[in-house]
Amino acid sequence: MSYKDLPRQSVLNERHLALGSKLDAEWNGMPIPQSYSTDRYEETAIVRSRAGLFDVTGLRIVNVAGPDAEAMLNAMLTSDVSRIAPGHSAISNIVDDDGSLIDDVLVYRDGPQAFRISHGGGSLEDVLPEFTAGRDVQAGRDDDVHILSLQGPLALDILRPHTPLDLAGLKYFRHARTTLFGKEVSLARGGYSAERGYEVFCAAKDAVAIWDAIMEAGKPFGIVAASWDCLDIVRVEGALLFFPFDMPKSDTTPWEVGADWTVDLDKPNFRGKAALQARKGKERFTQVGLEILHDDAIRPGTKIFKDGREVGTVNSTTFSRHLMKSLGLAHLPLELSALGTEVQVQTDGGNLPANVVRTPFYDPLRLRTHPIEERTA
Repeated sequence: MSYKDLPRQSVLNERHLALGSKLDAEWNGMPIPQSYSTDRYEETAIVRSRAGLFDVTGLRIVNVAGPDAEAMLNAMLTSDVSRIAPGHSAISNIVDDDGSLIDDVLVYRDGPQAFRISHGGGSLEDVLPEFTAGRDVQAGRDDDVHILSLQGPLALDILRPHTPLDLAGLKYFRHARTTLFGKEVSLARGGYSAERGYEVFCAAKDAVAIWDAIMEAGKPFGIVAASWDCLDIVRVEGALLFFPFDMPKSDTTPWEVGADWTVDLDKPNFRGKAALQARKGKERFTQVGLEILHDDAIRPGTKIFKDGREVGTVNSTTFSRHLMKSLGLAHLPLELSALGTEVQVQTDGGNLPANVVRTPFYDPLRLRTHPIEERTA
């Protein structure tokens, strides 16, 4: 099947093809540039030292607006949406009636009654109708929006001269409507790289011009177009979880993946609240980071053993050339989650020793994305 047969298309396809992508991978029904002709490790080094531009339009955006928008979202999500001020955003989750994760989302509040919900491969849109029914709210996917993500320590320097927005003053998880290179956009501080970065939300008609303008403005700074292979490396180095790959069991709770901070049990009833209350303190496993004594990435889904007994799985993996380590995000029983615990990872070539280590693997204090001066301001 050709990438042209997929139901969703990015207007940047031609740019990706010119960069060497075969567009032979897809996500959420959209072709994605899994790789370019450039080396993914060179791309990663440039993202870590300069800046890389990603096309993450494969995310799904759902617009939610109306007098009942806040109440509807509070009934569906685990966090308290009323605490999100206009111009702010927050990560949240959706669970089923049993308290099991079925999607993770990023909620952008554009106004008192206007929200945008960004999500990946989960069930948000499947459950949405049951929450909008009977409420004065409009909700629908926006397939026109394109999302360009400029990530790296020089991202601010590249974009700042080309927008009237005080980009330097835009804090993490904040966003604003503005213009960029004369085009109307929403600019958000964030990303999936564990670096300072900005996400540009624009109309499809403007996406190619903005992509080209960012790449041109970034030339003096050594910018690179960055593939999804690179995105996966930087997000695992940053220990950023990816639904559903880091939640392979369909009955995983937020408590079991360290997402308890997204759950507000003090707010009025929401879907799965009672189940989450009942399952709190009964976690079967916990989220850990592993350093694996190997010179390559191991296969995701690899089983973990301790003293000959199967004890868990490695869910996301990469080889970090930046850290010179084979890394894994894994689930282990609580009693095996202490730092330094040694386990064995089963591969086709035999068992490999691995140790539980602190996460994030890269920038463990998250100073790249959350500088000290912004935490104390």
